[in-house]
Amino acid sequence: MADTESDYLSIGEVLGILVDEFPEVTISKIRFLESQGLISPERTTSGYRKFHELDVELLRVILSEQRENYLPLRVIKDRIDSGEIDPSKEISRPFGIDRPVAVVQVEDTQLHPSARSYRPTSYEQTPTPTSRTLVGIGSGVNLDRGEFRSMTGLTEQEITELESYGIISPRRQPTTSYTEHEVAIGASARILLRYGIDARHLRNWRTTAERELSLIEQLLAHQIRQRDPASRSKARHQAHEISETGAKLRTALLQAGLDQLFD
Repeated sequence: MADTESDYLSIGEVLGILVDEFPEVTISKIRFLESQGLISPERTTSGYRKFHELDVELLRVILSEQRENYLPLRVIKDRIDSGEIDPSKEISRPFGIDRPVAVVQVEDTQLHPSARSYRPTSYEQTPTPTSRTLVGIGSGVNLDRGEFRSMTGLTEQEITELESYGIISPRRQPTTSYTEHEVAIGASARILLRYGIDARHLRNWRTTAERELSLIEQLLAHQIRQRDPASRSKARHQAHEISETGAKLRTALLQAGLDQLFD
């Protein structure tokens, strides 16, 4: 990559910068603002977005105008085009120095350089020496490979290995894309990989999940086959309840075993 790390940010890192100030911002919204012509990030030779400091400040101005002045995007765009809004005036420090990225500060020199946009979510517990928490991307958002790599902190080799063992299963049509589920899996897998667990051994977790899914499917098979929306909705609720309770049971059993291990 021709640019150095401080030259630009990925869309995931931009999200990490803005999400504290604008909790409603998502990757989907940033893409939408681009589609409406309000921002125009550069692209790498591979097609990934390159956000510079001016792009980040422009996004901050747009989001502020929406939230504080309730301005429609058309009006905001007109004000930007006319020069009435000039985000360059907001820049007060060199790019790459003391950037306000939303990061959990922990000692970890082994993380991939792009893993800097992490925030606490329900996917991870208290940060450990090798864990950073993750910015949510929102339901229904599809990421390309570069965005997925940036959001999870995984390297290209790690992504390839996780996909080869079926830990991560991206959509392949019409192009390869990753959802919030793959991001959650990838972020958790990255932490385990940093502890020295090989990608092939993560299949144990996948096998356990598949067995639990199979059991839930057997238990609720009759309701799942129903065409009545109310019945299917009830089945979905029951499936999630069983899943959450099973997760609590598994955690309790593991905790009991760990206590015995260290007694």
